[in-house]
Amino acid sequence: MPDSTTLTVRLSNDVKGKLATLADRTHRTRSFLAAEAIAAYVKRELAIVEGFERGQADVRAGQVTRHDEVAREARAIIEAARAKA
Repeated sequence: MPDSTTLTVRLSNDVKGKLATLADRTHRTRSFLAAEAIAAYVKRELAIVEGFERGQADVRAGQVTRHDEVAREARAIIEAARAKA
């Protein structure tokens, strides 16, 4: 059995009721669904934070491109694609 622990979470009555409805309809426990939802949220949010931190490290290292340069290159790519169409 995988390692696990218990966490108490406060939910509004509305969310708790919807969770119970979902649990009934999917034949899962409320605990299972809550754990899955929290795991997905943590994974997504951690990826966002890590991406932000990588960006900050790039800025500190001077690995950046000026906005006007990026915009100019993007316009050139768009124009090239339009010319091919």
